[in-house]
Amino acid sequence: MTRWRIYRRLLAYLQPYWPQVAVAYLAMLLSTVLGLAVPPLIKDAIDQGLVSDRPAALFLAAGLILAIALVRGVTAFVQRFFSQWLTFRVAYDLRNQFYEAVQRLPFAFHDQAHTGDLMSRVTGDIGEAERFVGEGLMDLTATLLLLAGVVVAMLIQDLRLALLALIPFPALIAATLRFGRQVQPLSRHVQDQLGVLSTAMQESLTGIRVVKAFAREPHEFQKFDQQNTRWFQLRERLITVWGNNWPFFTFLLALSTFLLLWFGGPLAMAGATTVGTLFAMISYVLMLNGPIQRLGFLVNLAATADASASRVFEILDTPNTVTERPDAVELTDVAGEVTFEHVSFGYRDGLHVLEDISFTARPGQVIALMGPTGAGKSTVINLIPRFYDPTAGRVLVDGRDVRDVTLKSLRRHIGIVLQEPFLFSATIAENIAYGRPDASMEEIVAAAQAANAHDFIVSFPKGYETRVGERGVTLSGGQKQRIAIARALLYDPRILILDDSTSSVDTETEYLIQQALQRLMQGRTTFIIAQRLLSLKHADQILVLDRGRIVQRGTHEELLRQEGLYRQIYDLQLRDQETVMAQRGDGRLPVQHEPRP
Repeated sequence: MTRWRIYRRLLAYLQPYWPQVAVAYLAMLLSTVLGLAVPPLIKDAIDQGLVSDRPAALFLAAGLILAIALVRGVTAFVQRFFSQWLTFRVAYDLRNQFYEAVQRLPFAFHDQAHTGDLMSRVTGDIGEAERFVGEGLMDLTATLLLLAGVVVAMLIQDLRLALLALIPFPALIAATLRFGRQVQPLSRHVQDQLGVLSTAMQESLTGIRVVKAFAREPHEFQKFDQQNTRWFQLRERLITVWGNNWPFFTFLLALSTFLLLWFGGPLAMAGATTVGTLFAMISYVLMLNGPIQRLGFLVNLAATADASASRVFEILDTPNTVTERPDAVELTDVAGEVTFEHVSFGYRDGLHVLEDISFTARPGQVIALMGPTGAGKSTVINLIPRFYDPTAGRVLVDGRDVRDVTLKSLRRHIGIVLQEPFLFSATIAENIAYGRPDASMEEIVAAAQAANAHDFIVSFPKGYETRVGERGVTLSGGQKQRIAIARALLYDPRILILDDSTSSVDTETEYLIQQALQRLMQGRTTFIIAQRLLSLKHADQILVLDRGRIVQRGTHEELLRQEGLYRQIYDLQLRDQETVMAQRGDGRLPVQHEPRP
């Protein structure tokens, strides 16, 4: 995206607020025009008051200058208020749009995106863009208008003196343009590096327990320091460019004043021009001193806004690979039948994770998926709620292609407990009711009891009103998992997905959870992924995956009669345990043995 397209796109955010824009820019225009009227008043005060010894003209000019100052004070307030209002309103809209885009983008985007970099874009980059659109653009416009107005006014006052004073101006314009070309790429590098820096900090803080467990604090600091040093070096280069140009801007203005005094002074003494005219010309040049010095800052702000906005628009323009078709329909009255028809999938071109997967889950059945790490189990279940779309084949719910129904209605009928449970920094009750915020307390408690979470919840001083820490760090892995299971159960879906949902609990707790799930999965199509066969052995159908293909399928008993991967895993995990249980005769799970070699 070119620079001018980025600027036009940023300015489009001002369009809904054209009344405020109009008021702010009218105030700015009036203030600029009134400012240009002051030097002629100074000229009259000198020529008609001081030189001609007419006190009345002197007092009149002073009174008019004071009145102009009062009016400019009001216009300056209006200009600044609305420029700030527009700045923060654009930031509000842009942040909402950015956040909505991030929420809308599919899992494939979040698989590659870095949280720290996204945070940098939504805070730092939008902050730089908002400053330019609201305040910076208005100040830049005011500076350019003042520059044009001063040139015109000087030419009207005295052509010879104006031409003298304007000699440095072409060099000033050229230096400003060169400055803009230098700072734009540097600003982009600075913002990119800030994203890298934010990512490094986010990863380190997220994994702070691992860092401390392995005493790697010095390593993490060194890694962060390297990225921070890189950021400082880029900033230093930007400051160097700024430092090399800003004094030159000031020198060119001083050169204009020098030329007026050196060549215009003798003209005034010779009577070729008046003393008041000479002072008016000098006043015009001095009027530019502050704005021209600020011009370098504004050019830098514009360049930074260009770089920052491009990073924001990269996210807004990221195509969503999982979109609803225009004729998508609502999925209602779901029975829960799920069918995979020759489904293949790859996260990247040429790298297939699934190959020709076909099976049917009847309503109310329990389908178990097992296999070695990387076999494609989680990928299979991620295709059901359309976290991804297959590269070949179809996924159907009740005979409908999931791509033909709306995402919201599809996911309303699917409850998920992910492999890594995530809890929000809220109360336990709010976390359980996340999918159904209108659920009653009785329903929340019932779901917690079914997930075997009620007892440990009520043991906390505040019970269900206990606030969990960020990502649920104040709870154990098993407690978080059971709350996540309760959240899915309260959602009351027709299709339930348990992605290794008992991986973080001990064997006794797992046994109790399995008992509860056997009752609660009645009438609900359930997909289970688990590494422990104990969680899978009662499934209606077990799909054994290896390298993206279904290599075995059947019930527990059927698969035990076959030679293959399932039998190998069973021999490692459960044969000894089931033998002990049969000998004890009480059905209780013994302490888990180490796998047989």
